[in-house]
Amino acid sequence: GDRYLRVLYKNAKIYDSHSQTFIEGDLLTDGALIAAAGNCPRYDMYDKTEQLDGKMLIPGLIDIHTHGRAGGDFISADNDMLVKMSKDYLRTGVTTLLPTLASAPLEDMYSASDRLADLVGKEETCNYAGVHIEGRYLNPKRRGAHAEKLLAPPNKDELERFVFRMRSRNGQVHITAALELDADGSFAKRAIELGATLGLGHTDATYEEAVKAIERGAVTFTHLFNAMPPLHHREGGAVCAGLADSEAFCEIIADGFHISPPMVRLAYLCKREKLVLITDSMEATGCGDGEYSIAGMPVTVKDGKARTHDGAIAGSTLDLFDAVQNLSAFAGIPFEKALFCATASPAMAVGLYDRTGSLERGKAADMLVLDKNKKILSVIKNGRKIF
Repeated sequence: GDRYLRVLYKNAKIYDSHSQTFIEGDLLTDGALIAAAGNCPRYDMYDKTEQLDGKMLIPGLIDIHTHGRAGGDFISADNDMLVKMSKDYLRTGVTTLLPTLASAPLEDMYSASDRLADLVGKEETCNYAGVHIEGRYLNPKRRGAHAEKLLAPPNKDELERFVFRMRSRNGQVHITAALELDADGSFAKRAIELGATLGLGHTDATYEEAVKAIERGAVTFTHLFNAMPPLHHREGGAVCAGLADSEAFCEIIADGFHISPPMVRLAYLCKREKLVLITDSMEATGCGDGEYSIAGMPVTVKDGKARTHDGAIAGSTLDLFDAVQNLSAFAGIPFEKALFCATASPAMAVGLYDRTGSLERGKAADMLVLDKNKKILSVIKNGRKIF
């Protein structure tokens, strides 16, 4: 059928991740993959031409921390709901994501992870690339919107069940944990042996404990500033460790509500290419105000802000493309620098960059066409136009 079409996108401003700039040229897709991009002298064989007339062509966005949207939460979503959510992610420009599981009874977390494993690599959805486990292994002192009764100490023996089925289907597993609770480091060691990536989050770690977590393999700081001790000039804590370590990636929720805009700017100035924009979005995203739930807690959404009934912030209702525009505004940087933080950077953080995150030969043909006002005109997934 049409799945192996070679499409030539002509006269585009193509996003180049290496220089974080736009380069004028053409891009050729071959079925689900990119065959060539940039200033290619000529392409002999193609089935179809799309004239872009100078519009922007950017990689599809990648959200490595999102609990749901469109009325669905990844813990409870059945197959039909997962497909419905997938369409809503695609509509907002997100082509790849790590569905994120908040705290729930262990069996529910396992079965949700197994349902997601079955969708890895499926053509008919956005790229459900694996799972981000952000539940259970959190510090009760920094639980945020997670119900305390659902938390448990890091347990290496529980990891196999999360990881095995997902890895066997080439899915990524990313685990957020309060690694200061992993006293002997055995949880971190096992996670890495199993091929998972680790994030430090919902943590009360001191600076020294956070550095130790990095030494034991943590590659990301989960929603930096949120659910960790605030930056203090005598106690650097996890925030200082994340900002100061040149290798660590730091997730940021750039909605202007979780973190003040000047703090977002500070984080960008420290991290640059290692800043990862995430939404941490919950089921109400794209739905409007009302009563919802997350991580075993009832949540009220008012004016787009989600809080538990005792006042804790409970995820966001942010779209990732809006986060890119916000980062550009808050940090005073060009759109194309902010864009890196929602494409290449998240892909690198969790080991997906060999497949997606930039417009290069051999990567997935997951792309967005933007007009000059940076409005999304179309979404292309695996080389096929969806919206």
